[in-house]
Amino acid sequence: MNIKYNKQPEGGLLQSDEWIELLRTEKKEILTVVSDKKNSIHCVVHKLPVVGKYMYIPRACNINENLIDKLLCETKNNSLGWLRVDVCDKKLLDIFDEKGVKYMKAPHDMQPRENLIIDVALSEEELLAQMKSKTRYNIRLAKKKGVKIFYTRDDGYINKFCDLVETTANRKGVTFHDREHYQKMFDSIPSDMMQLYVAEYNGKIIAANIISFYEGVATYLHGATSDEYRNVMAPFLLQWQAIKDAKGKDCQWYDFGGVFLDSDDNGKKGITRFKLGFSPKTEIFKTLGSYDVILSPIKYNLYRILQKIK
Repeated sequence: MNIKYNKQPEGGLLQSDEWIELLRTEKKEILTVVSDKKNSIHCVVHKLPVVGKYMYIPRACNINENLIDKLLCETKNNSLGWLRVDVCDKKLLDIFDEKGVKYMKAPHDMQPRENLIIDVALSEEELLAQMKSKTRYNIRLAKKKGVKIFYTRDDGYINKFCDLVETTANRKGVTFHDREHYQKMFDSIPSDMMQLYVAEYNGKIIAANIISFYEGVATYLHGATSDEYRNVMAPFLLQWQAIKDAKGKDCQWYDFGGVFLDSDDNGKKGITRFKLGFSPKTEIFKTLGSYDVILSPIKYNLYRILQKIK
C-alpha cells in the first residue's frame, strides 16, 4: 500500500461534517469558517455562567493562515471571551505570533496530547511481530477460549454497550458519556464511518469498542468491559480484529487514542500499558494540547479566577 493519508489523531474525524452533525443533534451551536472552497474549520460555541461564550476548535491540524484571518474576523462579531484551539504543532503558534495574537496554554486539554498511531500498511505478520509477546499471547488465548468478535449497529447491542459503559465507570470511578450520546453517534454517523465491535463469550457480551474509519485512519474511540470473564482477554482480540478490518478498508493508520506516558494515575498507566503492548517501539504522536486565544482579557481573567476557585 502506498502512503496516502496524513497521520493525525482520529484522521480529522472531529472536523468532519458528520461529526458536526452529531453535535448539532445535541443542540450544540456550531460556527463554520470558510476561507475558500477547499478550506474550512468547524468551531463549537460554548456558554459558561458569568463569563459568557467562548469557542472551541477541535483538532486544528490543518488550519492555515487564511483561515486564521477569517476566524479572527468572525470572532469579533460574536462577543467571545476567548478561542480554544487544539494545537497540533508549533506552526500554528508561529502564525499567532506573527499576527500579534495573544494566547496562553489552556488550563486543561480538550483532547489527548499523546496518541498511539500505528502503521497498518504492514503485513499481519509484521504487525504481530512488533507486539509485546504478552499481547500476542493474549490474542491467541482469547481465540483459543472461543471469544467471538463481530461488528454491528443493532440497537440492542448499543444498549448492551451502554450497560458495559456504566459497569466500567462504576468500577473505575470515572464518568463517561450518557446513553443518549452513544445512540446519537450511531444515528448521526454512517455505517461506513463507524461500527460497534463486540466480544461475546458463553453467550454474554463481555467487551465492546466503538471504532471509526475516516480519511484512512481507523480510531478506537470508546471501549467498555464486563467484570465477568476478564481472564479470557477479550479486549486484546477486539483490537486485533479492528486492526485487521482497518487493513481491509485500505486504512493507513490505526489510532489507539490517548496514551499517558507521564501520568501517575494507576488507571491511565494501565490504559497506556495495554495500548503500548500492540506496538511498543512506535513513536508516540504528540501534539501541543489546547491553547486559549484571548479575545477579552477581562472575561478570560475572570474565567481563570473562577477555575482556580472551582
